[in-house]
Amino acid sequence: MRNEFDFAPLYRSSIGFDRVFNLLNNAQRLQAVDNWPPYNIVKTGDNDYAITMAVAGYGEGDLDVTQERNVLIVKGGKSQNDEGEYLHRGIGAHSFERRFELADHVRVETAALAHGLLTITLKRDIPEAMKPRRIPIGSALQDTAAPLQIEAERQVA
Repeated sequence: MRNEFDFAPLYRSSIGFDRVFNLLNNAQRLQAVDNWPPYNIVKTGDNDYAITMAVAGYGEGDLDVTQERNVLIVKGGKSQNDEGEYLHRGIGAHSFERRFELADHVRVETAALAHGLLTITLKRDIPEAMKPRRIPIGSALQDTAAPLQIEAERQVA
């Protein structure tokens, strides 16, 4: 039995949230979850995040990290190097592509590969215009004490 949520009533009363509703609809449609390569997502500060992926056996040339708008794409692929006959192949060497949906204003700062772990650091930079600002409150008595008057030039006839 499949449960799908209808977001149509929310479209009537919200503006600018269509991207969020699309993400929720897409998340409902995911069938199979690919768990390879394993990864961690860590919040390291108020606006700082880190993604660590276990990519043992891959070198810097085998990995590609790309940010396209609000999507981070990590691709990996190794060329097949048959040095002999494998009796057991337990080290992953197949191609993969992992996508991460990023919130608005999140950007990739660095990507580093060390000891078989790919670490990608991300930072959310909120533009100054979108940060909360304090609005001064004036007194209503001050405004009514001196009403504005429009003065016009006198016409001499």
